[in-house]
Amino acid sequence: MSSPSPTLIEQLSRYQQSHLLQFESQLSAAEKASLLSELESIDWQQLSRLVGSEDEVIDWHALARRAEPPPAFALSDRSPSITRQQAFEAGERALREGKVGFILVAGGQGTRLGFDLPKGLYPIGPISGRTLFQMHCDRVLGMSRRYGVDIPVYVMTSPATDAPTREYFESEQRCGLAADQLQVFCQGMMPAVDASTGKVLLASKSSIALSPDGHGGLVAALQKSGILQQAAERGIEYFYYAQIDNPLAQVCQPDFIGYHLLAGSQMTTQVVQKRFAEEKVGNVVSIDGRVQIIEYSDLPADVAKLQNADGSLRLWAGNIAIHVFDRSFLKSVVESAHGLPFHRAHKKVSFIDSQGQNIDPKDPNAIKFERFVFDLLPIAERAIVVEDAAQDVFAPVKNANGAAVDTPAHTQQAILDQHRRWIEAAGSSIDPGVNVEISPRWAIDATEVAEKLTTPVRFSESTFLG
Repeated sequence: MSSPSPTLIEQLSRYQQSHLLQFESQLSAAEKASLLSELESIDWQQLSRLVGSEDEVIDWHALARRAEPPPAFALSDRSPSITRQQAFEAGERALREGKVGFILVAGGQGTRLGFDLPKGLYPIGPISGRTLFQMHCDRVLGMSRRYGVDIPVYVMTSPATDAPTREYFESEQRCGLAADQLQVFCQGMMPAVDASTGKVLLASKSSIALSPDGHGGLVAALQKSGILQQAAERGIEYFYYAQIDNPLAQVCQPDFIGYHLLAGSQMTTQVVQKRFAEEKVGNVVSIDGRVQIIEYSDLPADVAKLQNADGSLRLWAGNIAIHVFDRSFLKSVVESAHGLPFHRAHKKVSFIDSQGQNIDPKDPNAIKFERFVFDLLPIAERAIVVEDAAQDVFAPVKNANGAAVDTPAHTQQAILDQHRRWIEAAGSSIDPGVNVEISPRWAIDATEVAEKLTTPVRFSESTFLG
């Protein structure tokens, strides 16, 4: 039976975490090996620093009163310094030259959807029943076809979704992607610690209480998995980032990439116009010359309601979690002294006590540590935002049908509405009550639809164009 190494024993003692081996003698060989693997994966020095540090108190209300609109390419710009056509052409060049990779964050379960599997496996295609994974992969395949290059796809999972995600892609022949076009990697985990003592909690006698380190764990996971180096060797200079729950994300959108390039940005964020002042979205702003996000809960109502002379919202840019990063920028963050900051969250975490009894607390008892990807914005030397219309780029599926917003029904209708607009713009028509769903393998945008429907077509039956 394996035993803890002298180094591990010394580390646990130094950081007052020796209790994690208190049930060692009661474990089977497999259980002991699993526990030791977990313990050896932890950066104890980093954890000790996080436990011992004081929470930074940020006066968001004061910051919000200094907030200004972010440097942006907005849809209302009359004379932009970079036109959308210029941006489109620059983005197309980068795509044709094979400089763009796609990161898809897919660590979430479908719990809020009433779906007991990774969210990426949820069938969202309104006619086709295609999964969220297939929807995004079809977009990549359509863009790869258009630009004559295999755009690599990097799917970040969590420990809860990693194995079923890998099994899904294997059973579905990688959703049509080439063998060297898809790489699945898992985000890191952080231990939960007792809020009063700083001691790591045991989830069982053979495992510690772990939770994913947040979507901001992306940067460290890219480095640890070797993807940053592999991408460099492949010639990838830019990563296009989106989350699994938004099938309307226009993956590798050329003009969005082009704005990033021509503006010399290290991180560019896609935003939509907020529908009303206190909408529950992150507010992308500029504070003291740095772009960052103020969560809706931290934005005072009077600041949220500030208006320009024409009556529009002063802080108008809503975050939809679509970004473009320079690969070199992410590498510099990895190599910096501390990388992305961790945030502390006070949560309820079940654990076993010193007697081996399971405790299910009624109130928050533990601290979890996580990172946020949008914390990259204020680190960047230059960051910009690009506005697009929500109906074209944003229709997340988060809640089960029956909820007020972001349900499968809402998302499916947004998909069908977009495809109807494309077909009607091409001079064709769809009968009332009839739906048409378009796969990016058939046409990736309105331009390609018009190229396919050179003669007007009337759709009298619901159709999937794949």
